[in-house]
Amino acid sequence: MAMLEVKHLRKSFGSLEVLKDISFTVNSGDVVAVIGPSGSGKSTLLRCINQLEKATDGEICVCGKEMLVKNPKGNVTYTDPKTLREIRLHIGLVFQNFNLFPHFTVLRNITEAPIHVLKQNRAEAEKNAMILLEKMGLSAKANAYPCELSGGQQQRVSIARALALHPDVLFFDEPTSALDPELTGEILKVIRELAAEGMTMVIVTHEMAFARDVADRVIFMENGIIVEEGTPDVLFSENASERTKQFLQRY
Repeated sequence: MAMLEVKHLRKSFGSLEVLKDISFTVNSGDVVAVIGPSGSGKSTLLRCINQLEKATDGEICVCGKEMLVKNPKGNVTYTDPKTLREIRLHIGLVFQNFNLFPHFTVLRNITEAPIHVLKQNRAEAEKNAMILLEKMGLSAKANAYPCELSGGQQQRVSIARALALHPDVLFFDEPTSALDPELTGEILKVIRELAAEGMTMVIVTHEMAFARDVADRVIFMENGIIVEEGTPDVLFSENASERTKQFLQRY
C-alpha cells in the first residue's frame, strides 16, 4: 500500500526553484534514505510534505488523502483544513536540532501533543510516554529538562515525541547532524530498531553507511531533482550513475 505519493512536486522561493519535478512513492514498511549534497533540496522536500513549507506545484498524497488539489484554472491549492489536519496525524517529523520545549520536562514534551491533539487523558498519555521512554532507554529522565540531557538523549526524546502521535510515516531530517560522532550511534540504533519493527520512514541523512545498511531504497538528490533512485545494492556499487559514484567517493 502506498503511504506517500509525491508527483511532479515543485517549490520555488521567488525566482529560485529549489525543487524541480520531484516524484517518488513510499509503500508501507519502506525505509527510504534521501542523500545528496547540501543545498540539493532534501530538507525542503520534507518540509513541503509536512506542511511547513507550501509547495508551488505538484501532488502529495498521504495515506490516500490528497494534500494538494488543482483548481479550475489549473493552479495548485491546498485541500480543506479538516483534511490537512487529518494528514498531519498520519505523519511525524524528527528535526535535526531536536526542537524540544526547553521549559517542559521530558515527560511533558512527549505528552503535550497526545493530550491536546489526540485528546488523550493525561494518565493515558503519561503511560504511553513512559513506554516510549523505556524503549529509548530514558525512563529515568522523565522529570528532567532538555538542558539536563546530552544531545543524543534530546534527540531520542524528540523521536519519542513523534512516535507518541502514532504516525503512519515518520520523517527524519538529518537526525544526527547536530550530534558528536560518539552520540550518533545512539540515534542510528533507535532508527534501526524502528526499521526492524516495520515503521515506514523517510530519512534525510549524511550517514552513508547507515543508508546502505538500513534503507530499502535510496534517493540521490542534487540541484532540486532526483538524480538516481534504487536499492542500496545498486547505488552503492559500480552500477550507480557516474554522478552518484562521484558524490559517494567523498564518503
